[in-house]
Amino acid sequence: MAKNEKTATASKTELLDAVENKSLKEKIPHFEIGDTVDVRCSIKEGEKERTQIFTGTVIARKGRGISETFTVRRIVDNEGVERIFPLHSPNVISIKPVRSGKTRRAKLYYLRKRTGKSARLAHRHSDHTVSK
Repeated sequence: MAKNEKTATASKTELLDAVENKSLKEKIPHFEIGDTVDVRCSIKEGEKERTQIFTGTVIARKGRGISETFTVRRIVDNEGVERIFPLHSPNVISIKPVRSGKTRRAKLYYLRKRTGKSARLAHRHSDHTVSK
């Protein structure tokens, strides 16, 4: 009985993965924790649809597959603003890495407590970012 349950669970997982793979984006740019990115997302206000650019530092990446998300943080009027974007969402039009930050952590939640120059990350020269 236990073998049948394992086989059924494995086939369910394979089936779910097959369905998810149809919705995954094929081309996702390489970006890491600590990178400054420009995220272009479409916003619908009533009947109008516009594109908004959210520029900030990637402080976290979570999940895998269709449910993978990343958190971007920026400072607006001395107030920290964070947005969590689903990586494979159709509302996320593009992700452009602008600057690479030097970090030794997987999650940069400690940046929430910092303000001013202490909230900046040291620049790391990398090939995957676009230089301005």
